[in-house]
Amino acid sequence: MSRIGRGYRSRSFSRPAPVKEGEEYEADITEISRRGDGIAKIEGFIIFVSGAKTGDHVKFRITRVARRFATAEILH
Repeated sequence: MSRIGRGYRSRSFSRPAPVKEGEEYEADITEISRRGDGIAKIEGFIIFVSGAKTGDHVKFRITRVARRFATAEILH
């Protein structure tokens, strides 16, 4: 069977994102992305937080939710 067999296609079904656009959350920034955004994770789901740095503990609002990640802005 080719790589596009049953096992490959079954991975395309993912669980819903644990965050919602417009909602506020709080988390630690554990890494920095290639673009310089802080990376936080909620239930393993990646959130790119604009303006955050590694080691920060921030409150943020989700601005966009995609299938595999979300973007957010820091609340001041």
